[in-house]
Order: sequence, then structure tokens, then C-alpha cells
Amino acid sequence: MLGLRSIVLGLAAGLLSATIAYAADAIPVRIGVIPVIGASPIFVANGEGLLKQGGLNATFTTFESGPNMIQALASGTIDVYVAGVAPLAVARQKGIDVTVVASTAIEEMVFVASPKLAAYFTPGTSAADAFKAFRAKEGKPARLATQPPGSVPNTTLQHWLWATTGTAKTDADIVPMGIDATQQAVLTGAVDGASIREPALTIVQSRNPGIKLIALGGVMFPNQPGTVVAVSGGFEKAHPEAVQSLVSAVVKATDILKADPDRAAPFVEAALGKGITDVATIRKALTSPAAKFVADPRVIIDATRAMQTFQVSIGTLDKDVSLDGLFDPRFYEKAVAP
Repeated sequence: MLGLRSIVLGLAAGLLSATIAYAADAIPVRIGVIPVIGASPIFVANGEGLLKQGGLNATFTTFESGPNMIQALASGTIDVYVAGVAPLAVARQKGIDVTVVASTAIEEMVFVASPKLAAYFTPGTSAADAFKAFRAKEGKPARLATQPPGSVPNTTLQHWLWATTGTAKTDADIVPMGIDATQQAVLTGAVDGASIREPALTIVQSRNPGIKLIALGGVMFPNQPGTVVAVSGGFEKAHPEAVQSLVSAVVKATDILKADPDRAAPFVEAALGKGITDVATIRKALTSPAAKFVADPRVIIDATRAMQTFQVSIGTLDKDVSLDGLFDPRFYEKAVAP
């Protein structure tokens, strides 16, 4: 018995030593994230233990929009940015050192209409004519919710309205608000439509089937660049091995999301659920037409350039900024190398 007790105590001591060693060696990484399905790879990477296995001690802070997160990046309160790519061009223009090392999703943003507005989107009616008819009948332009100017949701919505559909600016009013506020505004009828992402799409349609999906992400902005993983220049210079571990974990998590959404759903629900949704809803959102997971940052470079040019045309970006240095695919290439 004494020998067995010694063995047990020895094993316990060994485990404790290993835990202490991990705590001492693990690199702290502060991750800012937007609570949307497009950010699922980072949630799965954390839930599966991939970040920890890569020697990272990750902590998470949730933000309502990319532009809000840029402020935290600039002040040095986060090391990693997991949100839309569009605000990063603005950040670099202002001298903030940040690099995109992975994508997580594309074509996330879709447009939904409230039951009242949806009634005007009849077969054969163009979006521009639907908005025009709404204004004529209701006596006011349609109120459309989205995130702040400079964000991917806002830019995508404006591109769809003005560039893709040719909607008159007198027929639609854009109302910037946070993600949760947008979802609530759609459900309560406080707005007539919105650009939203998963899981908001699945949630609002399950609660009110009269809310109609009008346009998918690829229609609103072809190959629409969405959520990315970006790291601050200071963190990348200090911990290049940590950045590699992060990207490798995101690549593995992306594969899990595509191959086994049932396995991934609980981790995503734990990060996004907040008690207001369940695993079944998240599972449905993960396989939605609005959920396209892509880790390769090279896929979105051309679309990011096109989005930036459009931002200049609508005044949310002063001028085209060179994308040289914004994307660094080396970490992704090493992660997928045979």
C-alpha cells in the first residue's frame, strides 16, 4: 500500500510540475473578437485545446465592431484582432502596425428584410424598385441597420445598395448600431432591414419566419472579405513562434468546422450562446449558406483591395492604402506545408 501511495503521490507531483511548467512557459496572448459565426475557428481552436497545445495562454475580450477593436489594438490592450478586414486598412493609414496572418470566413454578410419591407420584394422586382415602392407607399425611406462606418458590414451594405442594385440614396437610410442591437432591432421591427451575419440570421428567422433573406454575401460583394486573424506588429516581432502556433491552430480548427460541425458546435455555442441560443441553433448556423470558412489569407487580397477602393468612393477611407505588408501568408503556408 505504501508503494502504491508513493506512486500516486509521485504522479500527482509530476502533473503539478507539468502544469506549473506550462504556466511558466506559455505565452500570454490577448485576443479581441467579434461574437459571430465567422470567428468560429478561433473558438474551436480554443475549445479543442489547440491554442494551449501550441504554447499559448489565451484570454478573450468581446467587441461590438471592428472599428471599436482597432482602438484597443492601437492602445496595446489586445495582441490579436479577430474581426472584419476593412477597418485594418484605416488602422494602417493611421500608423497602427498590424498584419493579417489568416482568414477565417468569407461572404459572411447577408441582407434581410422585415416582413413589411419583404412584401415589396416580389418575384421579378429589383431591389432598387422594391426600396422605391416602399418609400412611395410608406412615405419614408427604409431604415436599415448595420455596424459603424468603416466596418465590413457597413461597407458591404453600402456596396450592395448603391453599386450592385443601384438603389437611390433617398430610398434607404443606414442606421449604424452594434451587433446585438441590430439583431434586436430587426426582431422588434425597429428597422426595416439589416445586414447581418450568422448566428443572427438563423436566430432572427427562427423567431420570426416573416423576416426574409434577400441577398447572400456573394451577391452583396463578390468574394466578400470577412473575418480575419490579425496580429499587432509588436506581438509578431516579440513572439513569431506564438503567431505560428496561432495560425496553425486556426487552420486545424477550420478543417474541423468543415468536416465535423457537430464536434465544433458546442465550442462555438459556449463562446456565442450567452444563454440566448443553443447548440442546435449554432449547428444550423455553422452549415448555413452564410457560413463559408476559409483560412488562406491569400484568397481575400484582391477582394480587400476592391473593398478598399469602394470605401474611398463613399468617404470612409481617405485614400487607397497600399496593401503591401498588410497580408503575411507565410504563417499559413507553413501551417499547411506537407
